Amino acid sequence: MKKYDVIVIGSGCGMNVVDGAVAHGLSVALVDKGPLGGTCPNTGCIPSKMLISAAERIAEIEEARAMGVEAEVRSIDFGFIMERMRRFVRDNQAEMRQGLAEVGSLDLYEGVGRFVGDYTLEVNGETVRGDKVFIACGSRPFVPPIKGLESVDYLTNETLLQVTARPESIIIIGGGYIAVEYGHFLAAMGVKVTMLEMADRLILSEEPEIAELLKKRLSQRMDIHTGVQAEEFKEDASGVAVTVKDVKASSKSDIKAQRVLVAVGRRSNADTLALDKTGVEIDQRGFVRVNEYLETTKKNIFAVGDSNGQQMFTHVANVEASLAADNAINGSKTKMDYSAAPHAVYSHPQIASVGLTEEAARKEHKVMVGKARYFDVAQGEAMMEKDGFAKAVVEAHSRKLLGFHLIGPYAPVLIQEVINAMASGGGIDQIQTGIHIHPSITELIPVVLSSLEDAA
Repeated sequence: MKKYDVIVIGSGCGMNVVDGAVAHGLSVALVDKGPLGGTCPNTGCIPSKMLISAAERIAEIEEARAMGVEAEVRSIDFGFIMERMRRFVRDNQAEMRQGLAEVGSLDLYEGVGRFVGDYTLEVNGETVRGDKVFIACGSRPFVPPIKGLESVDYLTNETLLQVTARPESIIIIGGGYIAVEYGHFLAAMGVKVTMLEMADRLILSEEPEIAELLKKRLSQRMDIHTGVQAEEFKEDASGVAVTVKDVKASSKSDIKAQRVLVAVGRRSNADTLALDKTGVEIDQRGFVRVNEYLETTKKNIFAVGDSNGQQMFTHVANVEASLAADNAINGSKTKMDYSAAPHAVYSHPQIASVGLTEEAARKEHKVMVGKARYFDVAQGEAMMEKDGFAKAVVEAHSRKLLGFHLIGPYAPVLIQEVINAMASGGGIDQIQTGIHIHPSITELIPVVLSSLEDAA
């Protein structure tokens, strides 16, 4: 058995822990089942956005006519777009491997690690023990137990990245972040997209008005069915046939496509670690239980990133990892604060949100709500953005920002001003007293805050 000061399971956000431990001169074992770098640079954020960047160019060209610009997409090299993305992934992995090899106090164990005792793991027949252990094992696509699904050649967000030939048609099971982002990409590539969502709207965690507008806009480019359930999959002469049940009417129909993409959520990889051997508990969904310091039910074992299921976004995972490392290595007692943790959805239109929705805020606060359209500011009118809007949720008494939600062009960029204000504990005055360039789309933010009204 080899002993270490720190064991890190997972090379995604876990690298923040590795960097902190190495910087303090500690001995570190990095256990990773691969691919190096975790979800974000290999099967998540980075490759998907490389694909979506091409889709955005196509969408801009197709929408240019509204401004009097006649343009057309003459051809799409699907193979080039996909290979460009895969080449970046390969290069990034090689660079990371070289960097790890140059760290003297770090040992890399490539393989699935499983606990065999307290603070002790077995990897490829080798046993390692750490004084402190960080679980950063990430997540994987959740595949629901639907009749016949295992018998068809379905895709997930991971296997989709290996596709070389553009399918003529595809059915997407799910209506969350991954589903709408890849729906946008594939529709831009010229694929006939059909989206099936069991809930009554897309992206349940967003404001209902945002989900409604998203469905309206996406429906201009694809077929979207909400309130339906995929009941059975069968191989078909054209590819795949899905039996779909209307949740309210109980009627059934068959939908056919060349391929099917399953995008109904994620599940923690914690179930691969034999956590019961070391006293770490998981919740009913399979995610590792942590306290506000990100420590598990076992002292000196921490869980960060997708493994704990708190907020499954890379930027949040990186903050969690750095905070947990600081608490464990430096003896700090810093609590993880998610109140200003943002996220974005790179659909078309784009979405960005931070903090509480109106419904959630009203459960514990008396709130004021403000709304404004992009078209309410000069630059939005110049852009001819008639649908996009922003919504602010503010505590009535303190005028403290509780939540902010955007749908429209540059939403992930626009919301950063609000994130910074919320993270610093500021209220709306912190934003309104700043001078905003005119004309610019950033004027949308103070306009929203100027329209606050008491929520009924």
